[in-house]
Amino acid sequence: MLVERPLRVGVIGCGNISGAYLRHARTFSSMEIVACADMNESLAQAKATEFSVEARGVDDLLASEDVDIVLNITPPQAHASVNLQILEAEKHAYCEKPFALDRESAEEVLSLARSKGLRVGCAPDTFLGGGHQTCRHLVDQGAIGTPVHGTAVMLSAGPESWHPNPDFYFLRGGGPLMDMGPYYITALVNMLGPVAEVQSMSHRSGERTCTSEKNMGRKLRVEVDTHLSAHLRFEQGAIITMLMSFDTAGTKHRPIELHGTEGSLLVPDPNMFEGPVSLVKWGEREFEEVELTHGYTDNYRSIGLADMAEGVLRDRPHRVSGALAHHVLDVMLTVQEAAGKGTSVSVKSTVERPEAMPAGLPVGELELV
Repeated sequence: MLVERPLRVGVIGCGNISGAYLRHARTFSSMEIVACADMNESLAQAKATEFSVEARGVDDLLASEDVDIVLNITPPQAHASVNLQILEAEKHAYCEKPFALDRESAEEVLSLARSKGLRVGCAPDTFLGGGHQTCRHLVDQGAIGTPVHGTAVMLSAGPESWHPNPDFYFLRGGGPLMDMGPYYITALVNMLGPVAEVQSMSHRSGERTCTSEKNMGRKLRVEVDTHLSAHLRFEQGAIITMLMSFDTAGTKHRPIELHGTEGSLLVPDPNMFEGPVSLVKWGEREFEEVELTHGYTDNYRSIGLADMAEGVLRDRPHRVSGALAHHVLDVMLTVQEAAGKGTSVSVKSTVERPEAMPAGLPVGELELV
């Protein structure tokens, strides 16, 4: 089948994050969002009007001949089942994180995609931003020598103080690890490669109370651990201490630090595309900020979707792949399983690092011409 530029995208799920995708997808020449759908038809119509696309029913969108890729922004509990529907409809699937809630569902999605010759991708795509690609470049160039150890820290008070609908954060598929872990683990895999084994401990707070103006005083049921502390040993040997918490009043920790045989690297917040990168060599006294080597430093959420479209058009692997998301999910599930065991648990999967982004890309393009 002849594939023409741009690939046409339909969106299922018009909630909080959909606006960022609909807004920034316009940047890229490899794709165009043409339609959106949601079980709440009025929500779909509002997004369609705001972004000048067509509102359709979910079944109509899946059956549409003018849709090549479906962007799945449903709640986490539905990611895998909706991806299966998308693939059965003979369309490429790209979803929000996490990829699934269990290994079996994730593997079913990957297996179906392989059998049909279709692509699967999954957020986060922030590691394609200028801050994290600069860190990838520095690690690859040996700026810190061989990475030996580091930290990945996400400590917060929880979303009940600000999110308009925070319930899902504390249900199965939520929590600090499943919600924010994909950003941190994906950024680390981009720099270091796959994780081999895990040790961890965890804590679960009791019932949460909303403090936002809309939900003030409303109680939230908690089904997930709200604080996790883990050690991740990567296949290349580095050991990263990871803290994921909704039980923290405040912190001064840096999001990610990498320490190697020749220096140390301060890595930006992996939930962002930008952020300062700083480096210090052994024998030096102070970190110095490094000029970014790569672009895409604004909030280009949807760049991973565009890269998957570019992969289809150019017949090359896409970076924000289902295989990468499956490994990240496997790591998170292993952290949960290892909590309290007092011993290392091997990660069942592995994955190749995604290809580094070229430097000097014009905005809207993902390949150097």
